[in-house]
Amino acid sequence: MAAPRRAAVLGSPIAHSLSPVLHRTAYRELGLTGWTYERFEVDESGLPAFFETLGPEWAGLSLTMPLKRAVIPLLDEISETAASVDAVNTVVRTEDGRSVGDNTDIPGMVAALREHGIDKVDAAAVLGAGATASSALAALSRICPGEIAVYVRSEARATEMRQWAERLDVAVRIADWADAEQALRAPLVISTTPAGVTDALARSVPERPAALFDVLYDPWPTDLAARWSAYGGAVVSGLDLLVHQAVLQVEQMTGLAPAPLEAMRKAGEQALAER
Repeated sequence: MAAPRRAAVLGSPIAHSLSPVLHRTAYRELGLTGWTYERFEVDESGLPAFFETLGPEWAGLSLTMPLKRAVIPLLDEISETAASVDAVNTVVRTEDGRSVGDNTDIPGMVAALREHGIDKVDAAAVLGAGATASSALAALSRICPGEIAVYVRSEARATEMRQWAERLDVAVRIADWADAEQALRAPLVISTTPAGVTDALARSVPERPAALFDVLYDPWPTDLAARWSAYGGAVVSGLDLLVHQAVLQVEQMTGLAPAPLEAMRKAGEQALAER
């Protein structure tokens, strides 16, 4: 049995984070008595001071935006995956006190898609161009050899997406948000927008939709996901992503694999149902 350790999710705000539910469930299932997973409100300015308090009892940290980028200068090492998108959502504390950063959002996306039978697509569309969209591009670089259409609402965002496309070596076509309904005919649509942004697109879902990955999980389902599912299309939810990336975090922080995916998913579903 592993010695009791501490882990936590950091962010501002993080009041509605499901991470504690998922990680604590994993600890119980893995028999990690005494392990704790906490929640700390930390902003970018307070992050360096928080790191100075980390002792040998710490196993790792989960990070939300904007800390995913702010943490990088504080780390001893980051993975190639994290470096590819300049975003670290997972910090593992090694036995010698080093802090190693990784990004489990990207492989978590791939795993969530694979769980729904989506291993490869010839083309894809991404709705939105924020931080999650760059992770979506990185995930698509692993499963989509064809063109990725990214629908954006500003030229500034378009420029950012072009830069990410070049960096990740993916074929991207930038499209105006006014034409976003065209995205819904792609073999795979990944929606990375905040709640409510895609509601108006629900009425444009085709009669035979392919696959939709909507990264939101609360509220769920979104109008777009509900219509997509009603028309028989495959739907991957933000909870699927959250659980799969948390599974990878648990495995890295505890050194135990596999993490209890189904127990963690059920705990997340229950937590959402009780809100």
